[in-house]
Amino acid sequence: MKNQIDTIYILENPEKNIIKFATGYQLKYDDIIKDVFGVACLNDLEMMIQFNKPFQDSICARKNITLNKIRLNAVIRIASKNELLQLRTELIEQEGTLPIPCPFDTTIMLQEGEFRWDEQNSSYIANPVGA
Repeated sequence: MKNQIDTIYILENPEKNIIKFATGYQLKYDDIIKDVFGVACLNDLEMMIQFNKPFQDSICARKNITLNKIRLNAVIRIASKNELLQLRTELIEQEGTLPIPCPFDTTIMLQEGEFRWDEQNSSYIANPVGA
């Protein structure tokens, strides 16, 4: 039984122009890190950020930051509601019509807080505090 609410992350590889959403579970146990960045785990990704010059350059260019400002959160961070709305638009384009299936758990955590799936609108909506 799962008591924890899954956090949704956005992974971005600017060098290969790949953006994917992932759950915390996928970050730990699936091959999502390998699919997006080509390395086995987060530790390897940190090494890639530190030593792979083309990867560093692509991050600096995409994020408009200097080399000394690059951190792991430049390529992996908790997704926002607006980013999830972009995913919804993509899913609607793929499916062709509404409703679309729930892409993650029915209750998720984003930057702005806890959200729950609303089947009627095929979208995540803010969960009222204490609900």
